[in-house]
Amino acid sequence: MGRGKIEIKRIENSSNRQVTYSKRRNGIIKKAKEITVLCDAKVSLIIFASSGKMVEYCSPSTTLPEILELYHKQSGKKLWDPKHENLSNEIERTKKENDSMQIKLRHLKGEDLTSLNYRELMDIEDALENGLACLRDKLSEYVDGWRENIKDLEEMNKHLSFDLRQREMGMENNIRELENGYHHQSQRGAVNNHNDYNSQMPFFRVQPIQPNLQDRI
Repeated sequence: MGRGKIEIKRIENSSNRQVTYSKRRNGIIKKAKEITVLCDAKVSLIIFASSGKMVEYCSPSTTLPEILELYHKQSGKKLWDPKHENLSNEIERTKKENDSMQIKLRHLKGEDLTSLNYRELMDIEDALENGLACLRDKLSEYVDGWRENIKDLEEMNKHLSFDLRQREMGMENNIRELENGYHHQSQRGAVNNHNDYNSQMPFFRVQPIQPNLQDRI
C-alpha cells in the first residue's frame, strides 16, 4: 500500500507538531548537506522554530555573509537600509584603523622592523624622540610640583613648630606665676603665724638666781 497524502496545514497537537518539526528539520539539513557534496553547491540554511530557537547550516566552502553578499549582487535587492550599510562601512573603517594602530604600536616597541624602509625608520625615530621629550617635560613638571609641595609642608611645619613653642612658653609662664604666687602666700602665712604665736605667748621677766653683789657691799 502506498503512503497517503498528508494535508498541509498546521498541526494542532503540540507534541505531534514538535516531533514533525524535528524530523523535517533534520531531513532538510540532510538534503542541504547532500546537495553541497554532490553538486559542489554553496548552500546556506536558516530555520527558526516557533519557540524562537535558530538552527543554521552553511556549506563549508563559504560563509553566511558571503552568501548574503552574493544574493545582494545577483538579485539586486537590498537586504538592509543605507543606514545599516553606512554602519557596516564605519565598522570596517574602524577595524582597519585599529589594525594600523596595532602595527604602529609594534613598530614603536621595536618589533617587526625588517619590512620598513629608511624613511619609515626615521619617522619612527622622530616619533620616539618627540615622545621622550614630552615624557621628560611631564616628569620635570611632576618633580617641580613635588618639590613645591615639600616646600609648602616645610613652611607649614615651621609655623606649627613656632606656634607650639609659643604655647609651651605661655604654659611655662603660667606655671611659674602660679608657683611664685604659691610661695609668696606661703611666706606670708608663715610670717603671720609667727606674729600670732608671739602675740599669744605670755611675757616673763627673768629674775637672777644670785643676789646682786652690789647690794651686799
